[in-house]
Amino acid sequence: MKITFLGHSAFIIESDVTVVVDPFLTGNPKAAMPPDEVAKADIVLVTHSHPDHLGDAVSIAKRTGAILVGVHEVAVSDELAGEGMNIGGTIEVKGIPITMVKADHSTNLGDSAGFVWKQEGKTLYHMGDTGLFSDIKLISEVYMPEIVFIPIGDRYTMDPEQAAMAVRWMNPKLVFPMHYGTFPFLVQSATGFEEKVKEGSEADVIILKPGGSMDV
Repeated sequence: MKITFLGHSAFIIESDVTVVVDPFLTGNPKAAMPPDEVAKADIVLVTHSHPDHLGDAVSIAKRTGAILVGVHEVAVSDELAGEGMNIGGTIEVKGIPITMVKADHSTNLGDSAGFVWKQEGKTLYHMGDTGLFSDIKLISEVYMPEIVFIPIGDRYTMDPEQAAMAVRWMNPKLVFPMHYGTFPFLVQSATGFEEKVKEGSEADVIILKPGGSMDV
């Protein structure tokens, strides 16, 4: 399985099924590529309706024929009929079981959420935009994620210290920091986060530049 960071909170996870998460590319000053270079997608996950997460999800889904998955209000808000769901629910799309979990964050349509899904025998958790909240412990206990995508940028999400605490609660194998460095008002580096994680967790922090990839 190959994980590619597209910038901000956007990732492509490739196996026999290609999952794209929160593809904010147009208008993203740190985007790894324009949206029309996302050549393949089977599933597009959207954590919430803020423009820096919904981004180019609809256009990518239309062009590639991918199934857009998001909270019900987002999934049915366009002429593209996506697969809507809500907090605590699970659906299977193209053989991938996807569960929507809580995120502690505002939004302008529906709810904010994270996603837990299984791909290539591994459990992945994209936290979306969220502050630190105690149910992260419960989510970890129920789903035991091995690979976590976690926001660290502060102001609109957790800061590095809070995110490191969340990692200690979850104790995953791999952690990919996100939602930092895109704009001047966000934390600009993941180095401090990595140092704080090492103080209390055995998780490996994977810091990718936009466009960077890793096989897991």
